[in-house]
Amino acid sequence: MDTFEIFEVGPRDGLQNETTSIALADKVRFIDYLSAAGFRRIECGSFVNPTLVPQMADSAAVFAAISRRPAISYAALTPNMQGFKAAVAARVDEVAIFASASEGFSQKNINATIEESFERFKPVIEAAKRYGIVVRGYVSCVTDCPYDGCIDPEQAAKVAARLYSMGCYEISLGDTIGKGTPERISRMIATVAKQVPIEKLAGHYHDTDGQALANISASVALGMRVFDASVGGLGGCPFAPGAKGNVATEAAVRHLLAAGFESDLDLEVLDQSADFARKLCGKPNGSPVSLE
Repeated sequence: MDTFEIFEVGPRDGLQNETTSIALADKVRFIDYLSAAGFRRIECGSFVNPTLVPQMADSAAVFAAISRRPAISYAALTPNMQGFKAAVAARVDEVAIFASASEGFSQKNINATIEESFERFKPVIEAAKRYGIVVRGYVSCVTDCPYDGCIDPEQAAKVAARLYSMGCYEISLGDTIGKGTPERISRMIATVAKQVPIEKLAGHYHDTDGQALANISASVALGMRVFDASVGGLGGCPFAPGAKGNVATEAAVRHLLAAGFESDLDLEVLDQSADFARKLCGKPNGSPVSLE
């Protein structure tokens, strides 16, 4: 049977936009829940400017306190060398860098042009190779940008191909504001896959317009098997006005299982993780799957 993988991003992408400070002990418990659910990759934090993303200011302490399991890769976002050095000190298993298919979002998100962002990434990737740490690449705004509007699929492909050629082992394609439709997502993936192998691509779909599960189905039809998701449907981006949460992991998993795919995730623990995450953030049981 065909399988899929969920890259769980709740502890980073899910929590980063929360305005209420989440206690360190709760973040650690959250990640330990996810470890028990059976995820192979979990994004646990980011080493970014704490004044811009204060929720991630304690990422080093989070990595120091979690109960690590040997088969799991614990990841962090590292936009520059300062962040990478902090990630190495925290014993991060893998790092991620993030570019944008949109000039407007690149400027708002990291205060740099797309070209300038790649100059920042070069030393990070070179250092990661020396340390034996793999690098994942994100491309934001692959179909729509809150500042530039609709994005040409060729632009998304250009940025993804460059990240891949620089050494990123996988490229996550982000519908950052959740405005993509299955037709446009399919067109974008087909264009990107001409330059980056489909097995090296992942889908990262926010659910602003309720299209995330349909976009996953469209992606699967083209051969994609890895998807980023956040338990409880938590998420959002501080630099993307109007963006809502990521697709809920528990909904994505059941959606793919219903389509005939297999997974070794523990669904009971997955639901407990989602319930804990929603309560942690004071969110109602708004995702498609609920314990209550």
